[in-house]
Amino acid sequence: MLIKEQLETYPFSQAESVTVAFLLEHPERLEAMTIQEIAAETFTQSSTLVRISKKLQFAGWKDLKQAYLEEWQYLSKNFTKIDANLPFLPTDSTMNIINKLAVLEKSTIDDIVSLLHHDSLSAAKRLLLNAEVIRVFSQNANLLIAQDFALKMNRIRRTVVLSSLKGEERYEAYNVPRNGCAILISYSGENKDILKINQILKSRNVPTIAITSIGDNSLSKECTCFLPVTTREKLYSKIGNFTTNMSIIFLLDALYSIVFAENYEKNLEHLKRVGQLVDKRKIAVDVMREE
Repeated sequence: MLIKEQLETYPFSQAESVTVAFLLEHPERLEAMTIQEIAAETFTQSSTLVRISKKLQFAGWKDLKQAYLEEWQYLSKNFTKIDANLPFLPTDSTMNIINKLAVLEKSTIDDIVSLLHHDSLSAAKRLLLNAEVIRVFSQNANLLIAQDFALKMNRIRRTVVLSSLKGEERYEAYNVPRNGCAILISYSGENKDILKINQILKSRNVPTIAITSIGDNSLSKECTCFLPVTTREKLYSKIGNFTTNMSIIFLLDALYSIVFAENYEKNLEHLKRVGQLVDKRKIAVDVMREE
């Protein structure tokens, strides 16, 4: 759950609610204000902000302020023109719908790049390179998206297996070798099946890479390596999973690319050699012609 959502839903006391209302209404002012100035503005005490911070599981006001401002800055950028949940209207023409989807997908890429950090990507790269087997756990459309990742990785001789048979996922989690790793994909980070799989893997010391939303969700806290997806969509009050799907595709493409780059020339030569043996398609456009 986002800090903003926690502030909106937590049952604070009456005095605390006054301060919380100020935090929600004026996030842009907080960076320049001291705890004493906020207390004076809301006619409360500095200790009120400390209590609010503790109730949200932060060590103190400084930690809450920093995390809340980072979240607000993230939520305030990139998606300023298009609603991720309702990106087009029933009155839009065909080309207006297409143009809005184009803006939405471009914004999603900018958004996901802003969330990524070198250290997290490097950690994920190490886990994938050291893994004898990589098993992907997810559900529904996310598993369909992961099929392309598995295909590309398998073509460069990196074994990736999808857990797609309903009811078998926990057995498969127990059977992942200790020198393997797992990728867990869940937008909410609260899917009970995925969390149980993560517990099994954790108990066996199998490292996990979680692709999930930002905010305080269970999966991001319990995994070995956390890669955030664009977090703009509601669970079901939306036209489609446009930004979530695009985020997962981009992240899996990024993971494949950084693994590929580790042995760039060797992997490229292998793809060319096998492609010559296997791919006998005819072409109709010269740009597709191999030298």
